[in-house]
Amino acid sequence: MQLVRYLLVAAALLAPAAHAQLRSIPADARPATLRHLQDMIVELNGKPARLSPGAQIRDSHNRLVLPTALAHGTVVRYQVDAVGMVHRVWILSREELAQTPRTLPAAD
Repeated sequence: MQLVRYLLVAAALLAPAAHAQLRSIPADARPATLRHLQDMIVELNGKPARLSPGAQIRDSHNRLVLPTALAHGTVVRYQVDAVGMVHRVWILSREELAQTPRTLPAAD
């Protein structure tokens, strides 16, 4: 019983540290505003782009999000695959947004 208490106390002490960690978004992930248009088509900074097969969109808590659940004008960082399709997307948290340049570049 004493061991269970120690484990619970240790878990409670370590939980805030784990929650405070920022995600590791690759340095080459470009900032953009994103919105869903239809099917596998999204809009990056006002230009249509296709999501790759197996594309992942992650929210600020790193959970997977369906493209249809995106709010209009969501600020993200994204990567494209070898053929130029949007492959990985991270919806930015407030902290990550504060570290993002004020002016977003045009999508390629």
